[in-house]
Amino acid sequence: MSHTARIERDNAWPEISFEERIGTAEFRIHEKAHITVNGDSCRGCTTRECVVACPANLFVPTSDGGILFNYENCFECGTCYLVCNKEGAISWTYPEGGYGIVFHRT
Repeated sequence: MSHTARIERDNAWPEISFEERIGTAEFRIHEKAHITVNGDSCRGCTTRECVVACPANLFVPTSDGGILFNYENCFECGTCYLVCNKEGAISWTYPEGGYGIVFHRT
């Protein structure tokens, strides 16, 4: 006997593309970063997964081998933390309550 779960679409949210949904985003920026990057740990990294994987393109390699990071427009997906292969290079938490990314209905 096979059980198939049926997922109903929530019609309260219009179907729009990822780009359109991101266009509805508001970034409520806290003065304290919710992600910190240890530049010393990054200098020896040869793969730079965070640079490639971050959907918001917030990681930029520097000429001295480090990483420049900007947390203000973070999607809070945690991809950087998951793909980083250097222990302690990235410290990640959710932003303080009331801060971070907010998506608005269109």
